[in-house]
Amino acid sequence: MVVARSLLLFVVAALFEIGGAWLVWQGIREHKGWVWVGAGILALGLYGVVATWQSDAHFGRILAAYGGIFVAGSIAWGMVADGYRPDRFDVVGALVCLLGMALIMYAPRGS
Repeated sequence: MVVARSLLLFVVAALFEIGGAWLVWQGIREHKGWVWVGAGILALGLYGVVATWQSDAHFGRILAAYGGIFVAGSIAWGMVADGYRPDRFDVVGALVCLLGMALIMYAPRGS
């Protein structure tokens, strides 16, 4: 249950961070306006809040592990939101990142 909760928090954090960055991108690069940018900034702030809900007490570990989620999530977001088509290297790279995330977060530790 602890791992499932942690994974759910990583997914929610990814939605806020990737979605927030995408909103800022749309607001500035696609000229959709400052309301989009503001919504993106709010979402990015919520990402920071959600990250604090992880049960591990180590900021560096949480952020490092989240990096793997961010890589895979960004590729998935691009596919859904922008029609991005990842190649095999994108897919393999994302899987390597997810494996790294799992090792960082969920490997058995003696302490």
